Amino acid sequence: MNILFYFVVAVHVIVCLFLIGVVLLQQGRSADLAGAFGGQGSQTAFGPRAAANVLTRLTTWSAVIFMITSLSLTVLYMRGNHSRSVLSGSAPASAPAKSGK
Repeated sequence: MNILFYFVVAVHVIVCLFLIGVVLLQQGRSADLAGAFGGQGSQTAFGPRAAANVLTRLTTWSAVIFMITSLSLTVLYMRGNHSRSVLSGSAPASAPAKSGK
């Protein structure tokens, strides 16, 4: 169970980095100079629509995988032998000493 947890953590980190990269590669609508003047040209290698479709699909699939790994990590952590509370291993507090005046 521990190996599965660490495997899902590794996949989660890789998907996070991939998702950040894919989102940063995308351009906003009419982000290039031709879009500012209403031109239809684009500077992408795939044309104006093909690159957007590929990046949109990559973003969608990486977001889905990110959500699945997030939920899986939550379930795996709760089923593990982890303590449920921060204070579960601490000693009980002793009663304060009263000063006799």
